[in-house]
Amino acid sequence: MAQLSVDEIKSDLRHEAYLARAALSADYRRDAALAVASHFFQSSLMSDADTVAGYWTLRDELDCLPILNALKERGGKVILPVVAASGQPLDLRLWEPDVPLEKAGFGTFGPPSTAPRAIPDVLLLPLVAFDKTGTRLGYGGGYYDRTLASLPKKPRLIGLAYAVQELDEIPRLDHDVPLDAVITETGLRMFGDTL
Repeated sequence: MAQLSVDEIKSDLRHEAYLARAALSADYRRDAALAVASHFFQSSLMSDADTVAGYWTLRDELDCLPILNALKERGGKVILPVVAASGQPLDLRLWEPDVPLEKAGFGTFGPPSTAPRAIPDVLLLPLVAFDKTGTRLGYGGGYYDRTLASLPKKPRLIGLAYAVQELDEIPRLDHDVPLDAVITETGLRMFGDTL
């Protein structure tokens, strides 16, 4: 029997995680997003001076808008990523008050092209799945890998997910940067000794 390649293994794991995430009800997803926001603000993952990059939620991803909206209400600096071009790093733009968002690629919204660019201290990451070592399984487009490689400093990488998205093991390649922490509706998990 032929051994599966890493790409084939990741594809199978994505399918498994998609099914688990899709099985969650809309009410559960809403309550989970609020619980994750509560865990985030009870943690020591950021300071008031930190610039936080989030994401515009796609499909049934864990919604990070409760975190981002609370940060904005407190006067915090919030970044939303924009897909500038295929195969390029994400364009990290400040989400300024009273500036309407625009279409930002893949069904997402982000600040307009005139918005200031910023480097995040904390990067909230969407994910398809994660494992006990902090390996993140994304969608396979490499946008976050390219973005992290292009930044002058590594931000704290915080995955946001539902507990059902945890898998036993995800293959990690050399370019895969592990998460510093993941927050699910059940609480905060930190990885390694980076925090």
